[in-house]
Amino acid sequence: MSSSSSPSILESAVHVARNAARDAAAFIQSQSGRVHDDDIRDKGINDFASYVDEGAQKIIIDAIHSAFPEHEILAEEGFEERGIPLHGIPGWLWIVDPLDGTTNFMHGVPQYGVSIGLQFDGKAVMGVIHDVNRKETFHAISGQGAFLDERPCRVSTRGRLADSLITTGFPYKQFEFMDGYTEAIRRFWTDSRGVRRPGSASLDLAWVACGRFEGFFEQGIEAWDVAAGVLIVEEAGGRFSDFSNRPPVDPDSAPLGSEIVASNGLIHGEMIDRLGSLKRPDNA
Repeated sequence: MSSSSSPSILESAVHVARNAARDAAAFIQSQSGRVHDDDIRDKGINDFASYVDEGAQKIIIDAIHSAFPEHEILAEEGFEERGIPLHGIPGWLWIVDPLDGTTNFMHGVPQYGVSIGLQFDGKAVMGVIHDVNRKETFHAISGQGAFLDERPCRVSTRGRLADSLITTGFPYKQFEFMDGYTEAIRRFWTDSRGVRRPGSASLDLAWVACGRFEGFFEQGIEAWDVAAGVLIVEEAGGRFSDFSNRPPVDPDSAPLGSEIVASNGLIHGEMIDRLGSLKRPDNA
């Protein structure tokens, strides 16, 4: 990493990201219960947004531009391309999901968060995830560990899938995955303590990082859902990969976010084994 990406810049970046995430969360919370059907924009099959997503995103982007006007930003709202590879993009790139769990928010289900990641030359260097309702803030800087509200956090030490609680996201807009998911879920149901589907990938990853879940997997999500979370998991002592157990930095692997498995590291192999039905044909 060059001198332009010194630790002092990363400390400043995490400060900006935490404040921006909390300000966005305050706006989101102020609008809870106020969004009507007429306010909702349909971006595709089961993919929605509203003025709340857009307003939260503006708060975050304005904060980043004010502090780092030369940095590039990839944010979910207003960006239509899907499944993009982000590794190898030079320079600074912020990756923002202003409201991860929009459907939960619209239905009054209190599981949604704000995710802000930062890459330098295609490598994750900083991540912040804020839980809007619990007011918990997770963050990590590359090489400095992971934190929950300024306290170090670590993945769990459960070493067997049989003792583990797993979280996932069901297919909700790419239904070609349905048969493979049914088989994978069946295996996790029988071989673990249980499977949960809270509805916010960024918070799922944050909860793996702090030991509430032992593992997470999902297919068909986007880079902004996981860009902050994968670094937080890794800095908390965990692992992440694609479904073929390859690191997403592998140029032959799926784009970051299109498929991901994250764990405490101890059960990673067992999870990969049970994801066989979801592996892409060229990776089998």
